Amino acid sequence: MSKLQYGFDIKFTPGGTLLFEGEKDHLIPSTSHFLLESDFFVVAGRMIGHSFLHGGPSLGGLSPAILHVLFGGSPEEATIDIKDCADLDIRETIKMLDGTAELSADVKDTINELAMSWDLPLVTSENRRWLLDKLLIHAVLRRTSRQVKQLRRGLKETLIWPLLTERKDTIPLLFPGTSDMQCTPQMVLEKINWPSQDQEEESDVSLEDACRITGYLRTFIENASPNLLGKLVRFWVGWDVLPRQLDVEVVESSFPGSSTCFHLLKLPAHCKDYNIFERDILAAIWSVDTGFGLV
Repeated sequence: MSKLQYGFDIKFTPGGTLLFEGEKDHLIPSTSHFLLESDFFVVAGRMIGHSFLHGGPSLGGLSPAILHVLFGGSPEEATIDIKDCADLDIRETIKMLDGTAELSADVKDTINELAMSWDLPLVTSENRRWLLDKLLIHAVLRRTSRQVKQLRRGLKETLIWPLLTERKDTIPLLFPGTSDMQCTPQMVLEKINWPSQDQEEESDVSLEDACRITGYLRTFIENASPNLLGKLVRFWVGWDVLPRQLDVEVVESSFPGSSTCFHLLKLPAHCKDYNIFERDILAAIWSVDTGFGLV
């Protein structure tokens, strides 16, 4: 799901490939011919559906206009934001139509070139607003219609389509907004099952060391940004979605580690200073992009 959100490293495409392009909360399917002809969006639909069924992470930040069409809405009735246009050159051309100032000859030529490439009429003072809307619909929805159909097909193959169509309130669970995916310190702290005195009595680590290290962890969480908290959770459990419970264990080790399957964060007991603890936990967090959440 991380690859789906942030792109695949495909040998045929230098620099990797994004399946969904654009700004946060305005992502639209890529118009790449290679991805479309390879049925990548069918695969994406299957991945999203299976991740949902197994309580995994969601795909966040899709354009509301794309979601409107994905679940049966008419393109003409979709609310499209100019930010939904991922191609910046096309976006700038469409923005030229906004307003009431007279268009220069060069601006008209640029707009007309785009309009004719999509079989739309030339710009006039009478059709200016209408043409802006039509260009937006084409740029955001017409060019991605086949990709959306593939995505819908993949979702249907996971058999969750009846749930999504009959219970519209489940759609944000599958496709949340960016802000809904961000962790807050309070959200993380509420999930943590802190070590108890009975557990520490059975451990080789002293109660004093356990209290000091867990205190460092609490301080780190309270001062961390949403982005950093997301990476901490990913190091802790293997993905960005908070589980029902997060466990912490203070152990004799050199660096922080995690047992992602058991949602268990293992913190070394040797740190006597918060700055050292912070350095080590940051090194662990940033390892998730290159390893399996272990240092």
